[in-house]
Amino acid sequence: MSTIYLFPGQGSQHVGMGHALYEREPAARAVFNQADKLLGFSLSTLCFEGPEEALTDTVNQQPALYVTSLAAWAVMQEQNYDDASFVAGHSLGEFSALTAAGALSFEEGLALVRRRGQLMKAAGEARPGAMAAILGLELEQIEEICAQARVITGNPVQVANDNCPGQVVISGDETSLETALNLAEAAGARKIVRLPITIAAHSPLMAPAAMSFTRAVHEAVISPASVPVIANTTAQPIVKIEEIQIELIAQLTGSVQWAPSMRYAREQGVQRFIETGPGNVLTGLMKRIDRKVERVVFMGDGV
Repeated sequence: MSTIYLFPGQGSQHVGMGHALYEREPAARAVFNQADKLLGFSLSTLCFEGPEEALTDTVNQQPALYVTSLAAWAVMQEQNYDDASFVAGHSLGEFSALTAAGALSFEEGLALVRRRGQLMKAAGEARPGAMAAILGLELEQIEEICAQARVITGNPVQVANDNCPGQVVISGDETSLETALNLAEAAGARKIVRLPITIAAHSPLMAPAAMSFTRAVHEAVISPASVPVIANTTAQPIVKIEEIQIELIAQLTGSVQWAPSMRYAREQGVQRFIETGPGNVLTGLMKRIDRKVERVVFMGDGV
């Protein structure tokens, strides 16, 4: 059966993630121990014990999710899970997917996500933004609403994540986002959920981070992917080094085309979607995208 492995992004973290797997599986323990050594502090303790405020700081959150997902991946490799036809990761999860595909070593990926978190935090502090999920409107409606808000305010706001039918996340300047949300409410949005974040990820406000991150990406050792990675910004498979470099830079300011990515996987005959890492957000989205597929969550007893 054709299988894709999915790696979660920010929002899937929770205090305690990975602990049961660490205790039970030597392969997972080795991944966490290696990360602690490379980072020079106990990321594993932060994952297992918190505090939650420190874990949700994007500087820590990004490497924490990366390491926990790859600890799960290491265990799955030992347990002889099916070979991957594709891999994909949601936003930050794309780095986990690239590592699983052999395009990044664990060390290179960890260094990149740590740097990414630092740069995104700095960009958010320099120019705070906001994000919100809009439920119950079509993607095209929300794109038009964002365009109207940009005209009204003169400030950026755009679709950040096309997650699944009826769930779209927007991101941008606070005034523009507020204007867009008012327009969405007037258009009949079923629900609007402000995300607890002051960083406008996947928006033009991350441009300073993208400029600095470009250097880090081009200095990193990247190899061709051994398995096609469905890219966030294009919903198309990438394998070549140059394609990977372009994607990792573009996704900081570009939208995550998650629903189109999953539809592409289905068009290629993928039948099994396995979420690899903490939480079950991505399999939940897949239920809304296509109920007919097999959805598997590798929880690892609390991973």
